[in-house]
Amino acid sequence: MLPAERKRVIVELVSEHDGCSVDDLADDLEYSKATIRRDLRELEDDELIERSHGGAVPVTTIGKEQTYGQKEVQNLEIKRAIAGRAVEEISEGQVVFFDAGTTTMQVAKRASEDGSFLGVTNSPPLALEVGLADASVKLTGGTLRPKTQSLVGPSAERFLERMHFDQLFLGTNSVDCDAGCTTPNEEEAQMKAKMVERAERVVLVADETKLGERSFVQFANLADLDLFVTDATLTGERREAFESAGVTIADEVQP
Repeated sequence: MLPAERKRVIVELVSEHDGCSVDDLADDLEYSKATIRRDLRELEDDELIERSHGGAVPVTTIGKEQTYGQKEVQNLEIKRAIAGRAVEEISEGQVVFFDAGTTTMQVAKRASEDGSFLGVTNSPPLALEVGLADASVKLTGGTLRPKTQSLVGPSAERFLERMHFDQLFLGTNSVDCDAGCTTPNEEEAQMKAKMVERAERVVLVADETKLGERSFVQFANLADLDLFVTDATLTGERREAFESAGVTIADEVQP
């Protein structure tokens, strides 16, 4: 296993189990404790985990909004699977908006294999990804939020107010049956709300960790969504809430 892959697995294990000891990580990955400790030091320097006595805990447990880099390495295979299902929704010639985020980035990676659409985004890294396939791509402009690699602010909002999109691939920090889609940052919430308003069709892409959670600012109700693509299994009242709101569900998506 290459060092970069080993570190990605460490972050996933620490996040999944809400903390892991050095001993457990060494046993699971079959590497020496010295190697694991070195990896943990480097991951902490990159703000991907927090070291604790004898191990590590996820940054999410200490009340911080995660950075793009932290999210990028978490549940990567699941995000790729969600993206594989989501890109089936793109038709040739559409104007497609890709919200900033790590799951939407995976959608863009899959979509860029075709390139038969006009891409629009508020994410500079995502714009570069779509452009790899010589697809036309437009950026909203605005002020860069380094933590999430997203463009926000009045300039970005004015861009959205003048545009119309056939399809929006929307990310979220949390999605709850009562609270809808929420995010920690007010500027990002404002951008996301305008994206939803200007899109003919809204496709929410979110893994199971986002479901049933609530963050600070609401930017969409369930009724604003058209399709929800997720690896989660929606049953009972939760499934009924989405379906009653008119949302088509593509759940249990797996690698």
